[in-house]
Amino acid sequence: MGSAALALMATTASAQTSACLITKTDTNPFFVKMKEGAEAKAAELGVTLKSYAGKIDGDHESQVAAVEACVADGAKGILITASDTKAIVDSVKAARDAGVLVIALDTPLDPIDAADATFATDNFQAGLLIGQWAAATLGAEAANAKIAMLDLSIAQPSVDVLRDQGFLQGFGIDLADPNKWGDETDPRIVGNEVTAGNEEGGLKAMEALLAKDPDINVVYTINEPSAAGAFEALKAAGKEGVLIVSVDGGCPGVADVRDGVIGATSQQYPLLMASLGIEAIAKFAADGTKPAPTEGKAFFDTGVALITDKPVAGVESIDTAKGTELCWG
Repeated sequence: MGSAALALMATTASAQTSACLITKTDTNPFFVKMKEGAEAKAAELGVTLKSYAGKIDGDHESQVAAVEACVADGAKGILITASDTKAIVDSVKAARDAGVLVIALDTPLDPIDAADATFATDNFQAGLLIGQWAAATLGAEAANAKIAMLDLSIAQPSVDVLRDQGFLQGFGIDLADPNKWGDETDPRIVGNEVTAGNEEGGLKAMEALLAKDPDINVVYTINEPSAAGAFEALKAAGKEGVLIVSVDGGCPGVADVRDGVIGATSQQYPLLMASLGIEAIAKFAADGTKPAPTEGKAFFDTGVALITDKPVAGVESIDTAKGTELCWG
């Protein structure tokens, strides 16, 4: 593995317990904050941490190489946000077979029990909240909506599917197969395009869907960078008043809600996910204990909150002032 394949940084606090963090990229603010949380907790607990990231969201090969490197290095635990939640399972199994604790962060593996544990936002709930908010905001006009779906990747990782399907259900659209997106038949859906979770991808995806139907008035986006790109495409096309919703709740995203770029976003807490993951690895190294999920769920739920300055009845939310206090950078 060379630097062209992986972004690699390491902190050396103690050789007693070693851990790895493998994220989708090292540029998305979400993963930057996740890395900060892991590094801070590792330093506090005396855990040696190595951090790896793919070149782009979807760079599965780099993540496979990182898992193999972590096992070879004798890591006690691996924290991973998988780019391809199905394809990574074999590599994760090999790591677990070697005695490594594997914890999925933010993005559950498929199946979810392919990892020892998952620390994540309830991504379906995150999507549900923005769908409910959008439908309530439109009121009776929700029946005539023209919706653009700006998803993540054609590989449809679990986080991608859960947010998409949660939004649609929240908006009142019947799901076909809830384990994938794009098979719905509701005529209000103009189409699905993928964004790679970045601003350029969001812009191009929005342009493609506007070419299909220039009267789009609701835009679901997988995350806030893609929402920013969608907004730029809409502005360039002279489209005003289009309702954009998203997920993440980073400080730039909350600022975009405050400034009217995004109508509402669901905020999650990546620093908490990563710090809990390091704590779990340290505990596992000490006595073999594995983390337990939240009662009634298949994962440990790290929470979600709807951020908007235009609250609607029946959908609990907090405003951008509070969202700024809680945002993760």
